[in-house]
Amino acid sequence: MRALKEGLPYPRGAYFDGKGTNFALFSDHATRVIVCLFSDDGNSEVDRIELKECTNGVWHGYLDDVQPGQRYGYRVEGPWNPLEGQRFNSNKLLLDPYARKLSGSIKWDDSLYGYTISDAPDADLVMDGRDSAAFMPKAIVTDPASLVKAKKPNIRWPKTIIYEAHVKGLTMQHPLIPDDIRGTFAALSDSALISHLQKIGVTAIELLPIHAFSQDHYLLEKNLSNYWGYNTLSYFAPEPAYIGSGELEEISRTVDSLHEAGIEVILDVVYNHTCEGNHLGPTLSWKGIDNLSYYRQLPGDPRYYDNLTGCGNALNTSHPKVLQMIMDSLRMWATVYGIDGFRFDLALTLGRNENGFNRDHALFHAMLQDPVLSQCKLIAEPWDVGPGGLQLGSFPPGFSEWNGDYRDVTREYWSGKEGVLSRFASRFAASSDLFNEHHRRPWSSVNFITAHDGFTLHDLVSYNDKHNDANLEDNKDGADDNRSWNCGAEGDTDSNEINTLRAQQKRNFLATLFLSQGIPMLLAGDELNNTQFGNNNSYCQDNATGWVNWENADEDLINFVGELTSLRKKYNAISRAEFLTGKVNDHGNSDVAWLNVNGEVMTEEQWNDPNNKAMAVKFSSLNKNEPPVLVLLNASHVIVEGVMPCTDLYQWKFLMNTVMESETDDSKTSLMMAPRSVYVFEGELIKQT
Repeated sequence: MRALKEGLPYPRGAYFDGKGTNFALFSDHATRVIVCLFSDDGNSEVDRIELKECTNGVWHGYLDDVQPGQRYGYRVEGPWNPLEGQRFNSNKLLLDPYARKLSGSIKWDDSLYGYTISDAPDADLVMDGRDSAAFMPKAIVTDPASLVKAKKPNIRWPKTIIYEAHVKGLTMQHPLIPDDIRGTFAALSDSALISHLQKIGVTAIELLPIHAFSQDHYLLEKNLSNYWGYNTLSYFAPEPAYIGSGELEEISRTVDSLHEAGIEVILDVVYNHTCEGNHLGPTLSWKGIDNLSYYRQLPGDPRYYDNLTGCGNALNTSHPKVLQMIMDSLRMWATVYGIDGFRFDLALTLGRNENGFNRDHALFHAMLQDPVLSQCKLIAEPWDVGPGGLQLGSFPPGFSEWNGDYRDVTREYWSGKEGVLSRFASRFAASSDLFNEHHRRPWSSVNFITAHDGFTLHDLVSYNDKHNDANLEDNKDGADDNRSWNCGAEGDTDSNEINTLRAQQKRNFLATLFLSQGIPMLLAGDELNNTQFGNNNSYCQDNATGWVNWENADEDLINFVGELTSLRKKYNAISRAEFLTGKVNDHGNSDVAWLNVNGEVMTEEQWNDPNNKAMAVKFSSLNKNEPPVLVLLNASHVIVEGVMPCTDLYQWKFLMNTVMESETDDSKTSLMMAPRSVYVFEGELIKQT
């Protein structure tokens, strides 16, 4: 008989203090909580210990003889009344929401469901009596010692350049990474990969979800898988498949290596919903621990969930203990592993209460006042599927936001759509119409052309339509409105003319992204001509379709991206810390001048001309000793003659363009702008006599 001591209600989870382990689990509506201990292989339940103490809804107890490595789970007793939102079933082994490490994976079986599965419309009301332990992963007691060592790079927001990547997808086909570590955290610290990241000049790698996630039953039945990982099983434990060594230190070593290379690490985190799905979903953790507290119920009918996410459920972030769980998780990743920032999936759901979205939600305030998290980069995805589900520009100061309108308008501009020039200019200037209030800064706008969700850059210029047949959903999944243009042929073609145009369009998109005010985010593989063969929803493609293909790498395109990031780092004029105003400073320069192709200030008529698709933008730094940068853009399909703006202080020095196989004469004051092209010049100071 194990000796159980009273223990403490905090910290939550299984906390080893060097001698024994304290267990603490929140459940406001439970009547009894039992810790179940398992053998080293996780197959045999060897002991059950009831936690006798409950303080403010937290059940707790201390066991002297439980050491790191111990497998465990919970059984929680309470009312079974689904009509009232109560789904307690002690026959189900439950995963600790605070588990730091997992053993095994979900083995899909009907016993994982709290109710007896049948075709009856009220099936979820009938309790299932089977034990689910044999089919559940087990939590592992860990040593909570701090792991992070390397000093953080602390890249200033204006100089941040984000690279969105998938741990497995980025590394599985890299030819120089050893086979035995591909697809793991260790691969991210390989010198070959880090050298590539440094060559293209990114300052942060944003990883798709690395929290442990479930493999959806319906996908496995189709021989597919949850590749992206947006179906969280644990907010404190990493996905076991990404830890090749089996040791948590692999993560911290990788973060250390990236930090030493000057690269920050941002995690894409999914606190809006869990993998337990709707009322017909499995009982794996939160649902069986305290369904009413952890999840949002449908108003007036708690049998069902308020499905604001489109994924079956939504976490109840207004509950103080759920808010605390999210905060504890974020702080752990930031302090233990040294993570530099977080991108919040469907962040709108996190800020919802009974009256809808609230930018002053307690969770946002908690993050922004926290001494650790307030120093991290916080990025919101500003939408969900609930009422008023798009709130771009509505998050509080301190949060940046994925700017989906930047993506859409920029795609429209380079596809030649009429009447978008003024909207494009606003997006090019950090979308001040959306973000320039409440003392927010240009880095509030995270600009992107492509992301994991949608076409790659290569596919954006190669396909008019999605081709998602491999997802086995009759090509009905994924977005239909892609604002893409295949340049004259759908998919691969032998036409040199079309392939040349596609290559130029890629450069146009990349140049626009890195020359825009705000923060650029590059999708991993876009610099490599990576394709998903027209699949714009590769969430279930854990194979060559979803993985980055390094064999198609174009050194010229890689170098082009490196040149663009170098320009961005060198010139403060194109990576400003303040929004553009157009006002003339004490040195006689304005921070921005919007010019027509004749070098004159754009008129209202020219802005509103639907046929006008060309313009020039002169960015100037507040520092009088730093030269201005001139960007000329022509999205039309014809040659446009451009005239360099007149200035008494500078002459224009050519830096780069996006035109394939072209030459530019620095000595001329006029320029024949090729169809669909970008030109960049530096204002070289004329020596004064």
